[in-house]
Amino acid sequence: MSRDIATQVADDGVATLTLARAERRNALSIKLRNEITQQLDSWATDPAVRAVVLTGAGSTFCAGFDLDEFAQADLGPRIKDSSHRYHLAVWNFPKPLLAAINGPAVAGGMDLSVLCDFRIASANAIFGHPEIKFGAPPLFTPLQWIVGIGVARELCLTGRRIDAHEALRIGLVNSISEPERLLDDAMAMARTIIEAPQAALECTKGYLITSPSATFEEAFAVEHDAVFDKFLQGPVGPRTTS
Repeated sequence: MSRDIATQVADDGVATLTLARAERRNALSIKLRNEITQQLDSWATDPAVRAVVLTGAGSTFCAGFDLDEFAQADLGPRIKDSSHRYHLAVWNFPKPLLAAINGPAVAGGMDLSVLCDFRIASANAIFGHPEIKFGAPPLFTPLQWIVGIGVARELCLTGRRIDAHEALRIGLVNSISEPERLLDDAMAMARTIIEAPQAALECTKGYLITSPSATFEEAFAVEHDAVFDKFLQGPVGPRTTS
């Protein structure tokens, strides 16, 4: 059976995961979600992979969930289960994950981009939560961590679509690239990231995905105290000053 993703791992450890359902605008079917989950779970413990760039085939990043499946009532449990595992696999992926958004990223496709660490958008990218108009509540919490509560409320409740330049202005994307440069720019960003030691990257990623809703004291214990415990309590003991 053919796969709905395409993957590649460069010699330096930057991997690429491409949603490969271009004929369906990379809609997130049960099969595609399961393949993403399995691939990220595999790469999570693979020392040959240091960072991942996620993009879409064709002219669309991702058009959201495959609505044809929602019309089949018997698929309900599988839709929910695959969706649950997929969202957590993306959010909890322990290595840097960059979205190279090559076109529209709407509904579940926008959620996918938001769950990544970085978002580099093509100049022709579009974002939005049109699913609210069809009765499907959007994911709010990860979006508000990025763009703020007020803007996230507006985008979730109105379903308004925004272009790449507005996305940059509100902080939804980190940068904009011309379409022909997008993947190269995303790979360059990934290679800048992996200049750091992998242990430091994975330690940082660990608290990036656990601290957003924490109090300062809870976050400080993870981001400061635990880091000191892990990295400075080596064989020679803690460093001291006299």
